[in-house]
Amino acid sequence: MASIWLLSCCGQKNATKEPVQSVEVKSDVSVPVFNADSAYSFVAEQVAFGPRVPNTAPHKECANYLIRKLEEYGAQTFGQEAVVTAYNKTPLNIINVIGSYNPDNKRRILLFAHWDTRPYADHDPDEANHHKAIDGADDGGSGVGVLLEIARLIHENQIDIGIDIIFFDAEDYGTPEFVKDYSPDSWCLGSQFWAKNPHIPDYKANFGILLDMVGAKDATFYKEYTSVKYASQYVELVWNTARNLGYGKYFINARGGGVVDDHEYVIKGRKIPCLDIINYNLDGFGAHWHTLNDNMDVIDKETLKAVGQTVLDVIYKY
Repeated sequence: MASIWLLSCCGQKNATKEPVQSVEVKSDVSVPVFNADSAYSFVAEQVAFGPRVPNTAPHKECANYLIRKLEEYGAQTFGQEAVVTAYNKTPLNIINVIGSYNPDNKRRILLFAHWDTRPYADHDPDEANHHKAIDGADDGGSGVGVLLEIARLIHENQIDIGIDIIFFDAEDYGTPEFVKDYSPDSWCLGSQFWAKNPHIPDYKANFGILLDMVGAKDATFYKEYTSVKYASQYVELVWNTARNLGYGKYFINARGGGVVDDHEYVIKGRKIPCLDIINYNLDGFGAHWHTLNDNMDVIDKETLKAVGQTVLDVIYKY
């Protein structure tokens, strides 16, 4: 997960609220049951490779695993390889993993997460760990785990619209805290590349949902600033769906701050309204963020269930 910028609580409270256009949904559609045990196993399988940092063997092995899983679950699968440049001028060999369902259907939803992990535990309380790579169970692994379970369920349960699942690479190779010269576009390199070079020329989707850090115990998902600015009706659709399913303790009905994340580049580059489901509040991210503590110990099946079932309900009823 990339960096965060916070809005003033007072400024939000006093802001004039404009009416948000509602999204029509189907009421007579059977929605598959999200299996949190399965999603948890997908997270664990990623973590077992080790940190998935570009230019490393675990990174390449995990990319092959993700491609195999999407193919196994019936998606039209594509690995988009590229070389991008990191903040320190290091060339990074990356691969965006893409799986499509009902590719000929013009009515589409884009679901995405990043699958790489942070090469630096630069927020670890022990400074000696700042140059060590993290497991990224939550930051990277959780969003991918939820989407792999959704892919498995789509394969078993026909869906009437087009779904594209993208696992973006090199999201978390941004400028570390111990480097003084900050580069604002050093994050989200995989989505930046894809936005300029989509796997299908002139790719379009009705809207997109980004999952980032969606697996920790007691996670809270506020309505992220950029999401509300560009995709307010879909934000309300997702948060209302979660509340109706009984997941209101996770999906907080309040505005949050803004984050630099993959959805920003998809919005800018492809003009697709996107929202970010991400665990943060106005105090920042959880204590495990960008530390060596981002391991399987922080992953909670109830959180995975809340996010996965909400997204399933949205896409099957859209």
